[in-house]
Amino acid sequence: MTIDSSVPFVAAGLIGGYATARYTGRRELGGVVLAAAGVAAGMSWRSRGAAVTGGLTAAYLGAFGASHPLAKKLGAWPSVLAVTAAASATTAGVLAAVDGKQ
Repeated sequence: MTIDSSVPFVAAGLIGGYATARYTGRRELGGVVLAAAGVAAGMSWRSRGAAVTGGLTAAYLGAFGASHPLAKKLGAWPSVLAVTAAASATTAGVLAAVDGKQ
């Protein structure tokens, strides 16, 4: 199975956004990283239609949102890594199914 080129953007946005915010102490910079990677991934998703783009965007933003309450239970880095794994796997699976690569 071939992994779509947008999957690394999903992972980079979630992990890179958190790392940027944490290590610079500036949450807005983390948001810039999260948004830039999300836009890059979204550009790839657009060719698959509005439903796929909307669904994967919701999954990406949902992962970001879910990481916050999950961090209270698991810790910050484990939470970020868990939601990144889930969002990346979801993205890869959806795109493989849509593209008929499964």
